[in-house]
Order: sequence, then structure tokens, then C-alpha cells
Amino acid sequence: MTYFLRQSIQVLLFVTVLVSCSQKAQVTSASEVTKWEEQAARVTIIRDDFGVPHVYGKTDADAVFGLLYAQCEDDFNRVEQNYLWATGRLAEVEGEEMLYSDLRARLYMSKEEAIQKYEQSPEWLKQLCQAFADGINYYLHTHPEVKPRLLTRFEPWMPMYFSEGSIGGDIESVSTKRIKAFYEDNKSLGLNKYGHSLVQPGLLEEPKGSNGFAISGKHTASGNAMLLINPHTSFFFRGEVHAVSEEGLNAYGAVTWGQFFIYQGFNEKTGWMHTSAYADVIDEFEETIVKKDGKLYYKYGEELRPVTTSEVTLSYKDGEEVKQKTFTTYRTHHGPITHKNGDKWVATALMWKPVEALIQSYTRTKKSNLKEFNEMMKMRTNSSNGTVYADAEGNIAYYHGNFFPVRDNSLDYSKPVDGSNPKTDWNGLHPLEETIRIINPANGWIQNCNSTPFTGAGEYSPKPEDYPKYMAPSPENFRGVHAIRLLKKADNLTLDKLIELAYDPYLPGFEVLIPGLVKAYDKEKPNDPKLKAAIEVMRNWNYAVSKESVAMSLAHFYATNSLRNGTAPQGLNLMERFDYYANNSPEKERLEIFSKTISQLESDFGQWNTPWGEINRYQRINGDIKQPFNDALPSLPVGMASGNWGALASYGANTYNTKKLYGTSGNSFVAVVEFGDRVKAKTLLAGGQSGDPNSPHFDDQAQRYADVKFKDVAYYREDVEKRAKATYHPGKQVTK
Repeated sequence: MTYFLRQSIQVLLFVTVLVSCSQKAQVTSASEVTKWEEQAARVTIIRDDFGVPHVYGKTDADAVFGLLYAQCEDDFNRVEQNYLWATGRLAEVEGEEMLYSDLRARLYMSKEEAIQKYEQSPEWLKQLCQAFADGINYYLHTHPEVKPRLLTRFEPWMPMYFSEGSIGGDIESVSTKRIKAFYEDNKSLGLNKYGHSLVQPGLLEEPKGSNGFAISGKHTASGNAMLLINPHTSFFFRGEVHAVSEEGLNAYGAVTWGQFFIYQGFNEKTGWMHTSAYADVIDEFEETIVKKDGKLYYKYGEELRPVTTSEVTLSYKDGEEVKQKTFTTYRTHHGPITHKNGDKWVATALMWKPVEALIQSYTRTKKSNLKEFNEMMKMRTNSSNGTVYADAEGNIAYYHGNFFPVRDNSLDYSKPVDGSNPKTDWNGLHPLEETIRIINPANGWIQNCNSTPFTGAGEYSPKPEDYPKYMAPSPENFRGVHAIRLLKKADNLTLDKLIELAYDPYLPGFEVLIPGLVKAYDKEKPNDPKLKAAIEVMRNWNYAVSKESVAMSLAHFYATNSLRNGTAPQGLNLMERFDYYANNSPEKERLEIFSKTISQLESDFGQWNTPWGEINRYQRINGDIKQPFNDALPSLPVGMASGNWGALASYGANTYNTKKLYGTSGNSFVAVVEFGDRVKAKTLLAGGQSGDPNSPHFDDQAQRYADVKFKDVAYYREDVEKRAKATYHPGKQVTK
């Protein structure tokens, strides 16, 4: 029995599963089962010593069939959850509060449109989509004990809703609160958020994004290029997989549950890492609505164009009942109406090209060199991400976004624009050559940590004046500052040294913030022995996080309390706020916030000088998607910190009716890859491969995660077989 299970089995939560009465069980024909069994016989799954599924199929479709079967073995709950969300059916299992998430999905595509997109897809893509559905359905057929919450049968058109690869993608930037205000309450919620890009996290939220480093052979011991794959996402929402076919597929990396392509990973020749670019790719168009002869129109130049309307009926769970609500939805040529600004209806435009996005996402995994990768990127349907790249020929590259509508650069698209003015329209897409790219810079390294691309390669970075302002609105951040410093000094790197670099404990945010606190104390000289002792800890700190650090505990809560309670001018980003708190805020305010921080630590943990590892913890009690936390149950100390403070190894932790902080996001799947004659890689998952608490792979990487102890990747078949713990065809497991 595993570490957490030995201690916590008595508190495991068993979920009562409710299936909507509107969802009838599907009848599977004997011929369909025979087809599944024949395909399963062409697939071999080898589970290695960490439970990673290595899926081998004769064709790509066979590999996809096995890949989805294996994902369901590991965490069917999350596979289903992602499609409940993507297809707009969450409210049927989670209740009315999710109704507007469902409506948002339906505003952008109906089921009928998804089916039409599938039918219009290239034959090879249709085969992969069918294999996706068949792999999941065969899993459910062979595991009758697994009871879906709603989706008893998966369909080949479903991937059209979940095509670009990100967990949420662009559509999550569209506010469900504003949709609700428009479609139910018929009111405006004001202009608190614009839909011009992926919404940046709030100041007190953990940054949602990633780190990607590409390093040329001039800085590596072997002379080969290296890649750091370091997504900062929700824990447990990506699994580690390996998919191989006799048609040229041999991709390894992280897959978002329920998708049939490796999202962040590598093959033998190329590697790709996606970061959130926060580029301006979503725009809001304020429409002038006119009612004429009982019909709705919107102004466009000298024209009056009819508003397109349709009826959307959604189901939602209300106690033991399933109820329905029907909405009349509206659309202009700019996109669906999502909210109001004053008396203006607002249409939100974003990329919605599911077939093309699926093609780009899948074919990316089979490219062999930079030329091929570049051609693939010309599809321009990877809208929400930057892409960091390295390959076996020694090339390194960065693409800052991949979908940029051509817009009038004299207008400010960071705010809603006048939809009645034809000048505001999108005018096609910028060709790849006009977008922000970095290819083989002379310094030999590239970094992106969700910050500006204009520092991505140091002095060899692109120049802002060469591009429209909407291509890169993101400012610098402390992680970017940290990465640049380290990469400027990096040399003779090995995979282990790259891991060490990626987990460097220094926190540059605190080199800005903490000296201002110490200066305030030295100026005010308050007569408080406890305050003096704590200030001396801060004065002597090297700004590095560790499990043993008391200064880290003080700094984390001082920074958090400053952001929550400190006075600062409106509109400052986090780096600017830290500078303000350190140099311009009243000295007495700094000391007052720090004194309250000391009292908070004493109240919550018994003493102000509590080491960080006693506060910052990893815990996974059960496999729930939204899991509980409990201070009375076992957990592990973690010597990482928030990306807000400049931690490259991000650990987003918070309280959950607890005193201790528990991580839920940040470093989730991490890989370091070296290319050459043979690809080599090491990886680490937060917790383990399986979402089943009874599996040995539920938490077999938890201590490794806390200790930063990576595992070697088995990529080549002979290495996979040496580490095989189970070898089987889907539906017929045979343990080695």
C-alpha cells in the first residue's frame, strides 16, 4: 500500500454517480465489438515501471485507439470531464451553476456543426477521430464496472470541440459571468475584463503558463541541442504517454486527458514546448443594434445587417431532476454576442478552426526537422501558445503565437472596438513570416516564461518596433528575468545540469521587495525585539527558496499581504508593484504589513520562525478532480515557490480551509530532452501517472517530485521492454 493510502485510506471519498435520465445507455452491436477487438489485436500497450503507457500500433489510427484506451485506464474521470466541459454538458452533472460554461461552448459551435466539421475532414483525420471514439468506447465495453457520470458513448466529432491542445484554450477567456448577465439577467457587468487575449491571472493568482528553454549545442557538453519542457498547469490534468506506429509516429510527452496527440513533447528528431503567449488574438466588437419591423439588425458601415439568431436548449441537474432551459442566441459576422457594454451588444471574435487545429496539433508530432516544422506552423491555428523548439540537427527556435489576424495598427484592440466601423474588421491572417519568431540566435539559447518575446534571446531578441503592437502586449516578469540571468551563464550543460538550472532556487522578486522592507526598519528603528529578529533573518537571506528557510516563509506571506493590503497606484503590474512597495510606499505601511505577517505565522503555526517546508506541502488524498485537503493527514514538504516571485520551478499553493499551503498547479509534467544520434530524456510528474488511489502509480512520483528526482525516459523499444511491467492488448491485460 502506498504512502498516502496507508495513512489516509479511511478518508477516501467515494463518489455517488448520477447519470442523467436524458442520457440513455447505448446499445453496442456485435459487429462493432468485433471491429474493436480486431483493432485491439493490432495494438500493444507496454506499461513501464512508472506506469507510463508505451502504445504500439500498426497504423496511426491503431496507436490512437490504444492511446485513448490507456488514458481511460489511467483516469477515465478526467477524460470524461474534459469532454463534458468542451461539448457544453457540464451542467447535466454539476448543476445549474455550470449552465453558462455550457452556453459558452454552444455559442461557438453546435453539435450539428461539429458533426459537419468531422464529415468534412480529410479521410486520415476522420480515421483518427473514429479511433479516438472507438478506443474510449472499447474501454467502457470491457470495463462495465466503470460508470460514466454522463457520457456512456463517445463520438468521433467530439474532438472538434477540443482541438487546439490547451486545457482550456482561448474560449476560457470569454467570461461566463458576462454571458450570464446578458443571456439571463439582461444587464451589463461593465468593462472589468477585455477579451483581447488569454486573460492574465490576477495579482494574487498563481501564473498560468509555462517555461520553455531551447539551448544549442554551443552550450551543451555533448554539442547537441536541448529542450526544457516545463508546463505550469493544474496538477493531474496531463498524463505522460508514448505513441508509436508503423506510419512514422513515435511521439513521447504530455497529453491533455482525452486528446489523441502529444501536446508537449518530442520525437526522435524534434521537440516542442508550448507556453502561454498572452498575445492579442481575441477581440471584442461593440455592435450597434437596431430593431426594425420586429427584427434585429446591426450597423456595419452604411448597411443594416440582420443579426443571426438561434435557439439553444441546455439541460442541467437540479437535485435528482434534470431540467432544461432554452436561450435565444445572437451572432454577427464578428462572432457570437457574449455580453453588453452599456447599451452596446458585444461580439467576441476568436480563432475557431477545429479541423485545421487538429491537423496542426497532430502533424506537429511527426515532423523531422526545422523546415518541416516551419511548414506545419504556416497553418497558423495554434492561437493561444508560444512554441519553443529544438531538433537533432542542432536548430533552436521560438514562435510567439501562431494566429494573428491583420488589424488596423492605429486602433487599440486591447479594448473593445466599434463593430459598425468596417476599419475594425479582421483582414485575414499575418503570414508566418510576419509573426514574431526567433531562429538560431547567435547567443545559442532561447527562453519564454510567458513574458515578452523581446528578451527571449537576450541581445539577439526581436525588436518591438518591427511588429504591430497587438502581437506582444505582455510585459517582462520575474521568471523571465531569472531565466535570462541563468542562461547567460549556462555552459557545458548535461540533462542533469539543465534540471538544476530549471530548479534554481533564487527568487528575483524578493531581491526587489525585501531590501525596501529592511530599509524601512533601519529608518524607523521600532523598539520591537521580535520584529528586529525577523528583520535580521530577512537582511541575511540569499533570496533562495528551500524547505528549511524561515525567510521564505516570511517573504511569501509578506509579499502576499502586500499585494492584498498595500496601497499602490492603479494599473501597475506585479513587477511594478514590487518596485513601488520597496521604494515608494510609506515605510510605516511596510513595517505594519510585516508585523501582521509575523503575527499571522505565530497564529497559524505556533511560531513566526517556521521553516517553509512545514507550511508548503504536497498532498493527494484521493482521485477527485477537485480534491480536498486536510492538515491532519499526511503530506510532503516542498521546497519550491510561486512563479509570481520568479521561481522557475513554479509551485502554486494555497489554503483550503487549512492553515498549511497545498499545491494544485505549477510544475506538473516536466521534461528535459537532448537530441543527437539518439534522443535522451528525463521526466517527472506531480504525483503519478494514475488517478486511481488503488494504483501503485497514484503517488509513486510524489516523493521524487518533492526531491526533484527525475526518472529516465524509455523511448526506444528495447529500453521499453527492459522496464516493462505489463504487456497487453487493449481488453486483454497480461502482466509480465
